[in-house]
Amino acid sequence: MTEKEINDISDSIKINLQKRELKSAFDALEQLIAGTQQVSYQTRLDELRQTYKNMLRYRFDGISDPMQEQIYRNLLKSAYQLNDELRISSLTHVSHRNYFLSRNSYGLSHGSVFKEISDTFSTLFDQEGDEIDDSSTKQHIEELENRLFFNVWCADNIHNEETNAIQSIINLPRVPLTTSCLIASALTLSLQEFFDERKMLLLFDLADSKKDEQIRIRALVGILLTLYVYPDRMQLYTNVCHRLAAMAETPGFTHMLRTITLRFILSRETEKIAQKIQDEIIPEMRKISSHFTNNPNLLDLPSEQIGEEMNPEWEKLFANKYFGKKMEEFGQMQEEGADVMHYTFIHLKSFPFFMNMGNWFLPFDSKHSILNSISNGFDKSNLLDMLIQSPVMCDSDKYSLYFSILTLPEEARKAMVGQFNQEMGEMGEQIKEELNTKFNKAETIVSQYIQDLYRFYKLYPLRNNFKDIFTFSLDFYNIQLLKPYLTDEESLTTFAEYYLRKNYFAEALSLYSLLAGQRQDSDILFQKMGYCKQMLGNIEGALNDYLHADLLNSESKWVIRHIANCYRTLKKPEEALKYYLRYETLVPDNLNIQISIGNCYLELKNYEEALKRYFKVDYLDTESHKAWRPMAWCSFMDKKYEQAHNYYQKIIREQPTAQDLLNAGHTEFALGDFPKAISFYLQSIKEIGSFDEFFSQFEQDKSDLLSSGISQADIYLMLDQLRFAYSE
Repeated sequence: MTEKEINDISDSIKINLQKRELKSAFDALEQLIAGTQQVSYQTRLDELRQTYKNMLRYRFDGISDPMQEQIYRNLLKSAYQLNDELRISSLTHVSHRNYFLSRNSYGLSHGSVFKEISDTFSTLFDQEGDEIDDSSTKQHIEELENRLFFNVWCADNIHNEETNAIQSIINLPRVPLTTSCLIASALTLSLQEFFDERKMLLLFDLADSKKDEQIRIRALVGILLTLYVYPDRMQLYTNVCHRLAAMAETPGFTHMLRTITLRFILSRETEKIAQKIQDEIIPEMRKISSHFTNNPNLLDLPSEQIGEEMNPEWEKLFANKYFGKKMEEFGQMQEEGADVMHYTFIHLKSFPFFMNMGNWFLPFDSKHSILNSISNGFDKSNLLDMLIQSPVMCDSDKYSLYFSILTLPEEARKAMVGQFNQEMGEMGEQIKEELNTKFNKAETIVSQYIQDLYRFYKLYPLRNNFKDIFTFSLDFYNIQLLKPYLTDEESLTTFAEYYLRKNYFAEALSLYSLLAGQRQDSDILFQKMGYCKQMLGNIEGALNDYLHADLLNSESKWVIRHIANCYRTLKKPEEALKYYLRYETLVPDNLNIQISIGNCYLELKNYEEALKRYFKVDYLDTESHKAWRPMAWCSFMDKKYEQAHNYYQKIIREQPTAQDLLNAGHTEFALGDFPKAISFYLQSIKEIGSFDEFFSQFEQDKSDLLSSGISQADIYLMLDQLRFAYSE
């Protein structure tokens, strides 16, 4: 079988098991077993099938079996497990993905490999003593960590011996932070490929670690991602359920889940931010750079001329409202934890360091051997301190920046490092202040680790070998096991408000609907539900929610206006007019509402009232001329052709659209000035660029032309005249 065929069958088995159709799942498992030709798999399947048949027979023979539920759960677990093993076994021989190639080197090793690595770590770290500074020993530890990372990632089912070996490494008093962090990331990646309860429980052990918050957070992120990938089967594992419930008792657990969920939601904005930087910020910066380059007054200022005040020319330059607004927007996004650095480092991941998969998850370690081996002879201590403390760069980006600085010419490198040295004291205090005020330490670690994951799934050279977790919704609050901790009012409101602000209306609507189910008396919730539906194009649904909100709070101008707009969109001008008039009583001089009221009267063919509203707008607003177009058309429909002619003359002198030219042509046609009508029609055709499109628009107005007294025959003749003129 091909890789696709194997995956398709395996996926169908998962669906059968989710739907609790075990007979169909067993039949599909037969297909996978046939491809492996291993008798042991067939024996296991036969046992499962026979156990299930016996259970069914007892059940429907009326025999009470207190173990039935447990037997059924074990059957499901075993079927899932067999499907996973068959998939891995089948793909090992046909897949060229990095995971299966790496398994040939690492994953098929015996448990003795973990024991060997554990014993080596024990020798190095079991004793209390000074920190290891010897470069060769340090490099040996890094090699062990790398080997451990790949063995954990590639192992499918680990057994007690292997589990104990990994636990012994984690529990060593002096084992490096990097080791435990890499184990957490390797377990997370491994569980994405193949579920193993023992690996999951190891993640829980790491999440309970008392050593460092980085370890706990990495493990918790891994737990959440695993629960997301296997939402149905997790409830079959009582140990996992119990460990999660126990963890939930720790202070701050719900807050941490909420933080992680929000940061994953924020990751949706990363590509948008990168695109904005490329399309909006960089062009503006180039303009500024060009201004400095071309203006000698802004370059090479003598030191005695530099005071505390900025050069007025600079102030004018930086007062660019568009650029300033964009930079302020990016500052706000960074403050809420958005990944604004991704674009900066997209092209800085080609260093050999990043060819090693494990290095994408390596915490930034100032004593890493590679940083010492390629220092290029400059004092790097302040630079490394700055990188370690930086709350805005993830570990992967810190390595990128370090390697990038090394590639600079010597003078440029010295200048940059000198600048770092000069600003380090102030920067350090600023960073500490930011950590204390904007983010606490845990939130910063969450942001940085999720950014590291994002870099890996988006930029790793072999990223196509992995299912990109960031293409999924990652709505952890919908996972059954997590609902007790993430569906409280505060959590749901937090998620919903973010979705709404970022225009993810479908996701926001689902959460507001849940909240509205709990709070039927909240007009604000129904307002927001209505707005989400309106933005999703469900105008009827939006109207119903707005009407409900209006019942709860009849004083909301915003709701009244949106109800009117919905009725207008639904082609119900009479209903819309009622609400526009109601709004007018609250805000008498709102010109946009006056236009809307006029439009409703126009649609109801009450031209006299419509014109009154348009005249009021034109009288009060002498600048925008926003009422000219509806006044001109309303005058035409009211058979006041001279008045319509006068307004279209004004419109034509401004910047007429193709529709303006078409309507001006209709007016001249009704007045009997055929040459002018033909001229305007031809200009409209030219603007539209297609006679067929012009004809379609002309046809829509045909009944209005007939009601103005123009004969059907003259309409036919006019169109043919235009065809001749257009083709010449």
